Amino acid sequence: MDHSDIEILEKKTAYKGFLRIDVYRLRHRKFDGTWTDVLPPREVCDRGPAVAVLLYDPDRDALAMIEQFRIGAAAAGGPAWMTEIVAGMVDEGETPEAVARRESQEEAGCTVREIEKICDYYVSPGAFTELVTVFCGRIDSTQVGTSGGLADEHEDIRIMVIPAEEGIRMLDENRLVNSVSIIAMGWFARHRDALRRRWAGI
Repeated sequence: MDHSDIEILEKKTAYKGFLRIDVYRLRHRKFDGTWTDVLPPREVCDRGPAVAVLLYDPDRDALAMIEQFRIGAAAAGGPAWMTEIVAGMVDEGETPEAVARRESQEEAGCTVREIEKICDYYVSPGAFTELVTVFCGRIDSTQVGTSGGLADEHEDIRIMVIPAEEGIRMLDENRLVNSVSIIAMGWFARHRDALRRRWAGI
């Protein structure tokens, strides 16, 4: 963190496990040019960068979606198993595109051909460092299996190939209740026709 308008007085790690929680004491410059008082402690979850990819077969106008267990949603009283798009964390030295291709193999068992970047976004900028790069990747849906994931990462993933219209309908009917899928599907609904023309010559 290197911002001249932020003064960090203290940073300490309160927890380090699957996630890391850092606690900051800081102040920052206000819009009128003056400085705030020292703010109450701010907890930040240092999650690291991530990637997600919406898998699209333009020849069959179909999407490959996945379903897996999510403890956060379950703990909040929501669905424990969630329909999503492929996603994963970026390891040191990896590029987002390389991760998108790797995770597509690991989670959905398919190879991404062409790939197009959709956007970057912060999942929850008030408390998380996580920045997600979202892609749309061209696949051959006939090569997609029915299950995926890595055993050593305790993943148990169901893979579904659905018509593109069904994916958009899931968005409209509030059946995609995770931010990355909503963002990707909203983009896809606007760009689907152009993708088909570009990737399948339709």
